[in-house]
Amino acid sequence: MAADTLNPPQREAIRYLDGPLLVLAGAGSGKTRVITQKIAWLIDECDIAPQKITAITFTNKAAKEMKERAAKLAGNRGEGPSISTFHALGARILRSESRHAGLKPGFSILDASDTGQLFQEMLKDADKLRIRMIQNRISLWKNAVVGPEEAAKIAEDELEAGAAKVYAEYERTLRAYQAVDFDDLIRLPVVLFESHDEVGARWRARIWHLLVDEVQDTNRCQYRLMKHLTGARANFTAVGDDDQSIYGWRGADIGNLKLLRDEYPQLKIIKLEQNYRSTTRILAAANSVIGHNPKLFDKKLWSDKGHGDVVQVVACRDNAHEAEWVTSRLQAHRFEHRGKWSDYAILYRGNHQARAFEEQLRAQKIPYVLSGGQSFFDKAEIKDITSYLRLLANQDDDPAFIRAVTTPKRGIGGTTLEALGQAAGRRHQGLFATIFAPGVETEVPGKPHAALREFGNFINRIEFRAGKEPAGQVLNDLLRAIGYQTWLFGTLDPKEAESRWRNVQDFVEWLTAKGYEENKTLVELAQSVALISMLDKQDGEQDAVQLATLHAAKGLEFRHVFLVGIEEGLLPHRESLDAEKIEEERRLMYVGITRAQMSLTLTWCEKRKQGREVSDREISRFVAEMGDDLKRVGGKSATPAQEDKAAGRAKLAQFRTMLATPK
Repeated sequence: MAADTLNPPQREAIRYLDGPLLVLAGAGSGKTRVITQKIAWLIDECDIAPQKITAITFTNKAAKEMKERAAKLAGNRGEGPSISTFHALGARILRSESRHAGLKPGFSILDASDTGQLFQEMLKDADKLRIRMIQNRISLWKNAVVGPEEAAKIAEDELEAGAAKVYAEYERTLRAYQAVDFDDLIRLPVVLFESHDEVGARWRARIWHLLVDEVQDTNRCQYRLMKHLTGARANFTAVGDDDQSIYGWRGADIGNLKLLRDEYPQLKIIKLEQNYRSTTRILAAANSVIGHNPKLFDKKLWSDKGHGDVVQVVACRDNAHEAEWVTSRLQAHRFEHRGKWSDYAILYRGNHQARAFEEQLRAQKIPYVLSGGQSFFDKAEIKDITSYLRLLANQDDDPAFIRAVTTPKRGIGGTTLEALGQAAGRRHQGLFATIFAPGVETEVPGKPHAALREFGNFINRIEFRAGKEPAGQVLNDLLRAIGYQTWLFGTLDPKEAESRWRNVQDFVEWLTAKGYEENKTLVELAQSVALISMLDKQDGEQDAVQLATLHAAKGLEFRHVFLVGIEEGLLPHRESLDAEKIEEERRLMYVGITRAQMSLTLTWCEKRKQGREVSDREISRFVAEMGDDLKRVGGKSATPAQEDKAAGRAKLAQFRTMLATPK
């Protein structure tokens, strides 16, 4: 959006530099434009050096989009502004200040799978649910900057007391591995800034202005990091929407918006209320629903997109009928409007609802994409290869060592690793270093020790090359040396082996290009591999119907939206019925409604089959909160038949006209 097409509040937000600023950006109100235009304004009009500007967002995709827009607006000025996720910025701070953080520069970043393994080892006798609950509790403590000792003091029940003990052991293990988890990427910089004044001062000196996107999704730790990075000058622009705070379950704290207001008396608040996405009818329904929540800040979206189609609420017999009805309606609507498949989205509360829609779409040969599916980096074959990369970057990374040394199989099994682990424990060092420790051959004797030595020497040779030679060349040689392709085809059926090998080739090709573009060696790329998202790789838009959870759909928009399963027990979820959680469920409904540009259809089931059980269902309370301007189809509260007939006649006349129109 060019500067002359900005509306007055957008223009004011871009030009305001007299202190801390909170931009309350309603759904579809152009918040990304404001951030990118403000970056351009700071560089072009205020003559601020681009490298003195830092913008933080939540996803790699959002950071990439922001970088591209900012580059177009600000032009080629050499080093550009720093635009990254919170986690990428945290990793950069820790790499730069590793000495103060008690870490070596090549520390490892453990992903959810690695940390899950650590918790399973520490809690051998616990069931999966308890392990998950303890892991989640520790993550929430870290997000609140609560250490193990404080956690033990504030534990409220037996589970939390046990979790606090595990937390202390978990932290010792991470330090021994010279590793951090994702929560540490925010927590440790905060601890660093609070314990080393000179470190905080150094980073504040680098940032003339800080821009924070989606501030309503920050947890307490991210909020504190933001405060430390701006200090007393408080030169920041925070952009967010209290009505779209839907991540409380993972630690996001809507109270941070209240803290901003309370802790910065000079805070300027600018509201963006003009919506550029949806019709008036859709916005009226959204405003009506969210109006039932207590408000931190009053805000009402409006649009000049016209009145638009009536919002439909359709009662279906059961979930099979619901999937069938939505699929046939979507197909007919696309035919009538000469649309694209990508104009349509089917949104739901939980992933388990997707299957029936997938089956129907496949049966009708309708292309679709499923978001929230397995990440490329979570595929077994990619984790196999990244375990080698992580080991090259940090030889103390024990989880990476265990995966690499056993994949492909090379005569090293559980008994050998247990003996090596005991030897490492006695020496207080990592597994890899223990391979070469004097006397270890008496503790891990014979062939297993020879196999370990051979593996260790191989990694050392590759590491020597990985710091000097082109990344792609070293990676291809590594794959050939370990015989990964041969192993895949020798252990899997040909079709699966082919699919996995293709993924590995894609990964190698992508990493090779990244190394070339960024002039980085394989070791340098390996250090940040846990933070790299394959979203960077997926540039092509597919013409396909989007299936997504409401959480995954946030930030997206579609011409036509089907919100399905709008029932009590699903939305609001049966486990979210207390006052605070109901407010978040209502915000989730609001997010769903405001994804729609032109038309919105809600469906619910009078009966729902889950497993072998069939239960009677009730329509969600949120539908009544949407106001009276709804067309109800089926069920007891359907819109009167005359209106349906009139609408049907009008549709038929429109259809005949369309057929009669010469092409």
